[in-house]
Amino acid sequence: MKVIICGAGQVGWQIARHLSGERNDVTVVDSNPDLVRRATDTLDVQGIAGFASYPDVLEKAGARDADMIIAATHSDEVNMVTCQVAHSVFAIPRKVARLRSQSYLTAIYSDLYRRDHMPIDVVISPEREVAEAAQQRLSAPAAFDTERFLQGDAQLLGLTIDDDCPIVNTPLRQLSDLFSTLRAVVVGVRREGTLFAPEPGDQLFAGDSCYVVVHHEDIRRTLEIFGKSLRKQERVVVIGGGNVGLAVASALEKRTERIRAKVIERDRRRAERAADALERTIGLHGDGLDAALLAEAGIDRADAVLCVTDDDKTNMLAAVRAKAAGCPMAIALVNDPTMVPLMEPLGVDAYINPRATTVSSILRHIRHGRVRSVYSIGDAEAEVIEAEVLSTSSLAGKMIREIDFPEGVLVGAVRKGDKVVKITGDLRIEDGDRVVIFALAKDVAQVERLLQVSIDFF
Repeated sequence: MKVIICGAGQVGWQIARHLSGERNDVTVVDSNPDLVRRATDTLDVQGIAGFASYPDVLEKAGARDADMIIAATHSDEVNMVTCQVAHSVFAIPRKVARLRSQSYLTAIYSDLYRRDHMPIDVVISPEREVAEAAQQRLSAPAAFDTERFLQGDAQLLGLTIDDDCPIVNTPLRQLSDLFSTLRAVVVGVRREGTLFAPEPGDQLFAGDSCYVVVHHEDIRRTLEIFGKSLRKQERVVVIGGGNVGLAVASALEKRTERIRAKVIERDRRRAERAADALERTIGLHGDGLDAALLAEAGIDRADAVLCVTDDDKTNMLAAVRAKAAGCPMAIALVNDPTMVPLMEPLGVDAYINPRATTVSSILRHIRHGRVRSVYSIGDAEAEVIEAEVLSTSSLAGKMIREIDFPEGVLVGAVRKGDKVVKITGDLRIEDGDRVVIFALAKDVAQVERLLQVSIDFF
């Protein structure tokens, strides 16, 4: 597949990294020659320095025979015009655009993106993706990472193994014997910085971070088995009233269970905008690092604090201060993945990586086979892929034990019809089944080949 990626920032570079590693023909376009050079020096891609919306620049990038264009520059308007040029001049079949401004995303204007208007096939909103990720973190406070699959019937939980975890030093195969009805699979383990797919004989040790795919009805039981508790979140303090904080607060107001939320924002205009847009949420103007303001917000009585300002360091420090003031759970928005190892020493419970959520959204629309969802783990170290099994797939008709999966691949969940079934080696995968598969980055391309026989975007 030939793909043009416009924008060589964090998101564009990460998408290029994924696709070039899977032997796609990738060209990166950016107005900053240094970013283009970084991409061409570190990845197997071609690079063009220039403005992505210019037809002659896209011509040089090979737009005449491109299969897809991904517009992920920092400008919404450039991304929109790029897709228009890609459609009108070069007839590129698939066009993906990242749009940040909420005005462009309002539902009443969705007709704007029709082919006869502004022809964008897929619109990705980082703020909405991050807001959804934040809600999922709040819904599973014992997990440092979480994502839903199979329309919410299955959930990925990232759990830290503590010294008092009941299953420390227990081989994973024994878990199936001890909890025979539990629909949960440990698909990934991070130990001493290295992520791997565990074997049945592997044990979990204190200090490990593991990824578990679990049926939604078995979440509470799974958390108990791993020594975690499921706390209700009734009071939440959001530090940062920008697009992300506002989206999170708005979503919290719409939840059926009542959540008392307060938003702290340092910029007066943003604080006023948040106050006007929110109905039941209390808005406070001031610095989220101010201990007196945190006390006024009732941080010691809050169930969780969500730090989503535009600055990673502010988010980390605000999370630390909130924890010191008595808040039991702190979630920080972190763009820089090199800061993630600091979380545990600082006592930050969970983080949200906007780049990873945006990358996951884009990958969902460019994967081959009938891929329904993709979630990127860590610094693009692995993916969790939800896909429908086609009759032409080499998985169809085989028992799981018969499938020649790479070492870095595990099946986490299977839904047959409307029922999520327990994973065993004797389970037969059939045409129409939905599968959730964990794959290390190096094995994703092989998983795609197992899921398809021909290029099929949906």
